[in-house]
Amino acid sequence: MLDFFTIFSKGGLVLWCFQGVSDSCTGPVNALIRSVLLQERGGNNSFTHEALTLKYKLDNQFELVFVVGFQKILTLTYVDKLIDDVHRLFRDKYRTEIQQQSALSLLNGTFDFQNDFLRLLREAEESSKIRAPTTMKKFEDSEKAKKPVRSMIETRGEKPKEKAKNSRKTKGAKKEGSDGLLATSKAVPAEKPGPVGPENGVELSKEELIRRKREEFIQKHGKGMEKSGKSAKSDAPKEKGKKAPRVWALGGSAPKEVLDYSTPTTNGAPEVAPPEDINLIRGTGPGGQLQDLDCSSSDDEGAAQNSTKPSATKGTLGGMFGMLKGLVGSKSLTREDMESVLDKMRDHLIAKNVAADIAVQLCESVASKLEGKVMGTFSTVTSTVKQALQESLVQILQPQRRVDMLRDIMDAQRHQRPYVVTFCGVNGVGKSTNLAKISFWLLENRFSVLIAACDTFRAGAVEQLRTHTRRLSALHPPEKHGGRTMVQLFEKGYGKDAAGIAMEAIAFARNQGFDVVLVDTAGRMQDNAPLMTALAKLITVNAPDLVLFVGEALVGNEAVDQLVKFNRALADHSMAQTPRLIDGIVLTKFDTIDDKVGAAISMTYITSKPIVFVGTGQTYCDLRSLNAKAVVAALMKA
Repeated sequence: MLDFFTIFSKGGLVLWCFQGVSDSCTGPVNALIRSVLLQERGGNNSFTHEALTLKYKLDNQFELVFVVGFQKILTLTYVDKLIDDVHRLFRDKYRTEIQQQSALSLLNGTFDFQNDFLRLLREAEESSKIRAPTTMKKFEDSEKAKKPVRSMIETRGEKPKEKAKNSRKTKGAKKEGSDGLLATSKAVPAEKPGPVGPENGVELSKEELIRRKREEFIQKHGKGMEKSGKSAKSDAPKEKGKKAPRVWALGGSAPKEVLDYSTPTTNGAPEVAPPEDINLIRGTGPGGQLQDLDCSSSDDEGAAQNSTKPSATKGTLGGMFGMLKGLVGSKSLTREDMESVLDKMRDHLIAKNVAADIAVQLCESVASKLEGKVMGTFSTVTSTVKQALQESLVQILQPQRRVDMLRDIMDAQRHQRPYVVTFCGVNGVGKSTNLAKISFWLLENRFSVLIAACDTFRAGAVEQLRTHTRRLSALHPPEKHGGRTMVQLFEKGYGKDAAGIAMEAIAFARNQGFDVVLVDTAGRMQDNAPLMTALAKLITVNAPDLVLFVGEALVGNEAVDQLVKFNRALADHSMAQTPRLIDGIVLTKFDTIDDKVGAAISMTYITSKPIVFVGTGQTYCDLRSLNAKAVVAALMKA
């Protein structure tokens, strides 16, 4: 039983809707639009929202979206067939109204599709119930029954290897026999056989018929083959005389002609161009600039090569019209057209440190977005796919909800409470260092900071934060701020409960009037269940305003595993009904990856969370915000 089925345009106009069990489809469809369609995540045609499963299909030619919703506990095998049938019938029936491409015509149009939909739904349900009965396979239908009895008889004492050797010998003997027939036919002319048929009342066997036909063929064409063989041999004269001996370096000087083993350029042989200088520095071209990505398909390359060759059969007018016909956009894109380009794009993304699964899903999303779309004038498949991929990547890097810490801190000040930020991540990614960078950024914006040392496990963690606090206090002494302490460390030593220390730090900040509390936590691997449980407890008990995951830009596939398992652990080990998950990402060590910026794509794609800060060095000033277009430009460069 379906909950709903709706058809709407990509502009947001609902053309037709069927209400089944569900009273309203607005919430699930809006969630689909926000999470999938607007975020360019259309690689999978299924989406789960609460207790519903939504399946959708995009019509890129007419800019339509077909969505069906049903309970996810149900297994409806006919949904895919139903959505295809509805898409085909609706498009063909209302082609004229849709092709006008105006919102007013769509609003004024009457799409009476109820009876047709109920008929298609009934047919789809009946087709899923009708299943062919499974019958047992008979012996006559098996492969064993087709084999003759002689092939299944084994000779006593004969091994399988000997059989294989014998079969090879018989094959060689047959080949030698055929060659022998050739040789004898050249030497002794055979008698001309009569017509193939019964001989003296005895029917000829199959082998004898084949032998006779072979003899007839040799008699007819043997002389021509012999002549052609002789002429081929005579065309290649043998070189007379002995080649010049090689003269080694220690044996004295040698003439230039003796040591020249290059291909000769005379007698019509082509000259070989000297090899060009190869720049091996970071794949750059001349001048140190990155080369553009060459994603042209084989069809485009073949067409380009053919266009450069002069054609003798076609005239100038025909070639010009053929070129214009190939350039003007009059063809709808198919998956076969985009397959070679998408394969190169996928390999390029993986080489730029994008996780393999994410690269495949991105290419699938671009393919579903462009399938059926008419290409623009003077545009190629490569340029169309590349532009669509760039737009998808920029849309992925732009967050659904922008994190503005300064605005949120000022809002917390109006409520007279500190703004709490918790940092989490695996070992060695730079949580403490980037916490100090963010502290310096907040101090520059005249916000007081309390650093909570909740990493009570790693040796030297508290001392590291104490050093950062002393340096930051020297940069922003109380004398510059009217005697107010701008940065302070709250620590209770090692081996204590991290959640309790964070709770005491927040209470201390509220009493002392600090604006921001930055909670440093111990690094932990995503597979360590006890430490992940402790982190979930810290977040659940203290309810921070912002949970930042600190990850390094050097990882590829590992970034997906880390984020997925961190989010899953926070959800599984949380005691709240609505568990608190990761809110944003701090991407560190961005200055060490050159143009391999794929980790940014992998992290934002898997969590749909924004990259709030980017660490680009070791000083306090090396903190940046993410520029989506700059990252995509570096990602698409060769």
